[in-house]
Amino acid sequence: MTVSVVAVLVLVAGYLVAAAVVPFAPASASTTTYAAPTSTVPDLRFPGYGATAVEATGFPESLRTSGDEHERSIASISKVVTALVVLDRKPLQRGDDGPTITFTPQMQALYGQYLAKNGEVAPMPAGLRLSEYQTFQVMLMKSANNYAGALALWAFGSMDAYRQAAGAWLDEHGLDDTSIQEPTGLDPHNRSTATDLVDLGQLALANPVVKEIVGTKQVTVPGAGEIENSNKLLGLDGVEGIKTGTLDEAGACLLFAATYERGGRQVTVVGAMLGGVDHDALDDDVQRLLRSVADNFQVVTLTHQGQTFGSYRTPWGSRADAVAAEAQDVLVWGRTTVSAKAHLDSVTVGERGESVGRVRFTVSHHDPVTVPLELDRTIPDPGIWWRWTNPFRGT
Repeated sequence: MTVSVVAVLVLVAGYLVAAAVVPFAPASASTTTYAAPTSTVPDLRFPGYGATAVEATGFPESLRTSGDEHERSIASISKVVTALVVLDRKPLQRGDDGPTITFTPQMQALYGQYLAKNGEVAPMPAGLRLSEYQTFQVMLMKSANNYAGALALWAFGSMDAYRQAAGAWLDEHGLDDTSIQEPTGLDPHNRSTATDLVDLGQLALANPVVKEIVGTKQVTVPGAGEIENSNKLLGLDGVEGIKTGTLDEAGACLLFAATYERGGRQVTVVGAMLGGVDHDALDDDVQRLLRSVADNFQVVTLTHQGQTFGSYRTPWGSRADAVAAEAQDVLVWGRTTVSAKAHLDSVTVGERGESVGRVRFTVSHHDPVTVPLELDRTIPDPGIWWRWTNPFRGT
């Protein structure tokens, strides 16, 4: 064999080896255009009087108001502040009745004082002893002013000390438009705005003791008798509290909360309606408003499993799509904008279901959502014959 033939054979062998082992450049990748889902503009049913605010907890974009924004008398909604301030000083755990309160002559005298002002009271016979929890039940459910005053005296020793503690508590929780002069709400100078009361309602529901009591319809308390919740909406249309209020200077008032199931999760709506003519009409208005808020929850589908967000093409003609590995949706309230940006990894060959990137959804008023992308089919190696017959096309 001549040297030239050997040289040719060596060159051919070298080519075949090089063509067989040379690495390929990645497949060309391109992303698809994302069609964003649409949503509606909220249309809420507000009353035409007073001041109202409403918000779905966890959906700050849902806060809506109607009427004036100045501070108004809040009547017995004040007792929610009393409960939270006393619990700040004398904490209770859910299921714990707490210490026993022995009602002193000073506390018992409050019955006559508040009755003279035409305020709601409950019996407090001499020698009565109740747990802290039972005392809260009478105050919050029946709205008994003498029990609110008794709790303030028991926890703080005097009405002045209670007022100072209430002011400090309001400051601590950012309720800057709320002022509390005494624990019952009979003083029209206990004032707040509807938006502050929404925050107060959320604080009340965050306390398991208060939430449990305001959601109780009826209970019998020794010495005080059978106690019925003054909130007649309780249990209707998902309503689970919170507190009624009535005063000449305030009108009919309600701090309310209702829970609904939307998109497989529980959502709670908290609101305050102030300045109604009477509670029957106010309750009707609250129900209409709550329904309109609940109707504005929507489940927005971001992607279906298998939805295409990009594609790959190889020099040897293979093609595969980058698809969503899972379905994803979000629960939103009101008008929402959605955008998506896909990131495709560099891929040469790959198996079906192999992770090849991600798509990140930006949703207004919502945390970003990331969904992994995977190959919808295998991108195979082209094989030795294609490599030999298409030298270096893949590089």
